[in-house]
Amino acid sequence: MNEPEQQERSSELRAMRDLLREFVRERDWSRFHAPKNLAAALSVEASELLEPFIWLSTGDKSELDDTKLRAIRHEMADVLAYLVMLADALDVDLQQALLEKMAINRAKYPAHKVRGDARKYSEYDE
Repeated sequence: MNEPEQQERSSELRAMRDLLREFVRERDWSRFHAPKNLAAALSVEASELLEPFIWLSTGDKSELDDTKLRAIRHEMADVLAYLVMLADALDVDLQQALLEKMAINRAKYPAHKVRGDARKYSEYDE
């Protein structure tokens, strides 16, 4: 990702953070947003994201009607909102965290070694 793209994404994350800060401030909910509570809420919302996929063969888009797609979209928004609020509460730069984690993952999972193989890095032969 080049510098302008990084700045644009960073700006988008800040705009989401600011929107969420305003929403929380208007409702006086910040006292409920301890990092532990935000992490728990994030976990709950991520679990709710699974509900529209229950009993589908693969969950491919072709299996999803408009109602399920809307529900998935809304649950994804909830997951994103709690993740952004948790990052805000802990002063985590999500973009930088992703870049750091991708560097770690590239080292753990070199493309030439893992292409087409879904095993965990610890299961590969040395």
